[in-house]
Amino acid sequence: MARTVILVGTRKGAFLVDPDGGSTAIQGPFCETMPIQHLTHDPATDTLYAASGSPWYGPTVWRSSDRGATWAQSSLGMGYGPDEPPVTRVWNITPAHGALYAGVEPAGLFRSDDGGLSWTHVAGLREHPSRPEWQPGAGGLMLHTIVPHATDPERMWVAISAVGTFHTRDGGRTWVAQNRGIRSIDGPPDALPETGYCVHKLAYHPDRPEVLFQQNHVGVYRSDDGGDSWVEIGGPLPSTFGFPMVVHPHEPSTAYAIPLNGDQLGRYMPDARMAVWRTTDAGSSWQQLTSGLPEHAWVGVLREAMAADRADPAGIWFGTSTGQLYGSRDSGDTWSLVADLLPGIESVETAVLA
Repeated sequence: MARTVILVGTRKGAFLVDPDGGSTAIQGPFCETMPIQHLTHDPATDTLYAASGSPWYGPTVWRSSDRGATWAQSSLGMGYGPDEPPVTRVWNITPAHGALYAGVEPAGLFRSDDGGLSWTHVAGLREHPSRPEWQPGAGGLMLHTIVPHATDPERMWVAISAVGTFHTRDGGRTWVAQNRGIRSIDGPPDALPETGYCVHKLAYHPDRPEVLFQQNHVGVYRSDDGGDSWVEIGGPLPSTFGFPMVVHPHEPSTAYAIPLNGDQLGRYMPDARMAVWRTTDAGSSWQQLTSGLPEHAWVGVLREAMAADRADPAGIWFGTSTGQLYGSRDSGDTWSLVADLLPGIESVETAVLA
């Protein structure tokens, strides 16, 4: 019988959490308790992948083909060359169209065609003319989001902090910056210069690949033309600042965000009231979801730390910077604590395992 497992990447290793398993439901930590920026599952090969690394040990991608019982790691080929800065860590792992992609720091994209055993630099991105002007955000200069097109293997979007969104239509050979309509932190939404926009997360529904949602440093946005232009949709939200963005698996106009109180005010939920916000009309209106969530919670949620499963009704799951994992089995209407006292949570994904 298939079951949904929550994949949790933390500052001290990877964990698998069975939300129906009671006190014995937490497996881990895996990956030798290294910091895990992203933990994901490729259903095509039934393989777990974990993005890791540090300035001390360098980048690595962990993989397990036996549901976490054993793990191997590799960073073979994950470098820019002798005259370029070294890659320090991997921030995102995304399987797509038979390949595996890794977003790294300093910002760049790598591809593996052998299940993570070796990596090849997708050099076209760092050859973009804006590259000399790329600047890091507070967390560093990292490529943290990879959004493959659902049906066209030549198309992909990536997001870089604090640079912006890029799109390729030719398999990564060339890229176009897509930041028109986004406000810069200190300026108007004129998309001039071409880059310098602190995107925090991108998301979309595969049935509507031209409609993208974005959580930015300075607001929530939607694009209806595949990223060519953006409109701000976060008016009712209590803050323009936040990290995660998730689209409902069955409803392309339903999306979820978790606003924080601001980049200079502690980066916790406004008024220390834990809440998820949901739109069911692509951002025209938003609803605050708090049922089952605590007050007096000075916690944050990072960009990879919220996910949806494909159940019906959908499950929505998020993890906090202080190690709590919360879940909703009714698309966000009600919430409960699933796991506590984990290390600080960096990422949350879901997997259906037989």
